[in-house]
Amino acid sequence: MQSSNLKITDMQVFDLDGLPKKITLIKIFTNSGVVGYGELRDASSRNYATMLKSRILGENPLNIDKIFRKIRQFGNHSRQGGGVSGVEVALMDIAGKYWNVPCWQLMGGKYRDAIRIYCDTDVDAGAGDGGMSMGRALKKRMSDGFTMLKMDLGIGLLMNMPGMLNAPLGLLDEMKQYASYTTDVPHGSAQLSDLRWKAYDLNTMEHPFTGIHITEKGMDYLENYVQTVRSGIGYDIPLAIDHFGHVCAEDCIRFALRVEKYNPAWFEDPVPWQYTDQYRMIRERTSIPLCTGEDIYGLDAFKGLIDHHAISIAHPDVLTAGGMRETKRIGDYAYEHGVAVALHMAESPVGAMAAVHVGAALPQLLAMEFHSADTADWQDIVTGLPMPLIQGGFIQVPDKPGLGIDSLVEDELVRHANAAYPAEWLDTRAWDNEICNDRQWS
Repeated sequence: MQSSNLKITDMQVFDLDGLPKKITLIKIFTNSGVVGYGELRDASSRNYATMLKSRILGENPLNIDKIFRKIRQFGNHSRQGGGVSGVEVALMDIAGKYWNVPCWQLMGGKYRDAIRIYCDTDVDAGAGDGGMSMGRALKKRMSDGFTMLKMDLGIGLLMNMPGMLNAPLGLLDEMKQYASYTTDVPHGSAQLSDLRWKAYDLNTMEHPFTGIHITEKGMDYLENYVQTVRSGIGYDIPLAIDHFGHVCAEDCIRFALRVEKYNPAWFEDPVPWQYTDQYRMIRERTSIPLCTGEDIYGLDAFKGLIDHHAISIAHPDVLTAGGMRETKRIGDYAYEHGVAVALHMAESPVGAMAAVHVGAALPQLLAMEFHSADTADWQDIVTGLPMPLIQGGFIQVPDKPGLGIDSLVEDELVRHANAAYPAEWLDTRAWDNEICNDRQWS
């Protein structure tokens, strides 16, 4: 079929759980038979994608920029970027398949043939063993071939130990009862109970407004935790720190000064990304590189952090940032300002391969996250990729068309279906004619 005659004919979605998080996969169909795969960011809503269907039906899927400009107004930060981002990934997959080139070629070529993976690692926050469990878990990652590591470390470790935190009386008890997801290591996606009523209020309370402070005893515990981990894994391998938060910037500075000597690769999301001045304040007081961006939609919102020299590492997620091409734009802007990039990735193999292609096309990539090392069947939902996908701590950049995925394995998808959405590939005809006047001026 001539490229000018290609049209989008349908979109379907499939909600999954346990890989390791709740996700929504997208299929976009064309009149040529070429199908593109996309994915929404974990814990997003399928409606962020299906609401876009009427805007893309009948469009030529090869006109990716035209379609993106049409739908980008319906995306926003964090999970609200999932619909636009997932659609864009599926369009890139279609274009690559149609032109018989890998997605990285559509972004100008590649800088590397393999993507270094940094392996995120969770352990039970209630272990209370001062970092011994985390050290063993990270040592296992090293024996599995990973060459870069990240661990979660924050006030969730301190919640049940007396004398470690002070806060307005009763607040910590409320957080334990209604919003443990706020402070505990997030092993999976937030549950509905985490996102309603009192839990919603607590989960959406930003760090500067909690009134929670870490005592010196608490700081001693966290410092000793990092020292214990470093004693177990040594100093040769990079180790990043994540999920510290829900304390003020000043406490973040106190902590950073305590642990600089243990050479963290970066300090991730210490405060909400919107507070550029607080990032700059922390950065000016510590030698630990600051990293943020997994919840930022679009280049424009990254510019404030980069222009104000507030971060050392930009950390976009392809499935929030606006898709593959927008993530490439973010990376290019960061490069021109001397800012490195690490790619956040806590999704299925579909989202992973989208990130791999972007990472191949960025000059200054440090590494890409992997959050599913403990999910044995993570890769079973797709065919066409090397088994296992990660070998020696790297993912090889594919030369196959599109994302490099041959097909989705329907039996495996059904096995991982989200119980809250028992339908398989959802019929989305109800969204075919959903429309309003999208013009943003009079």
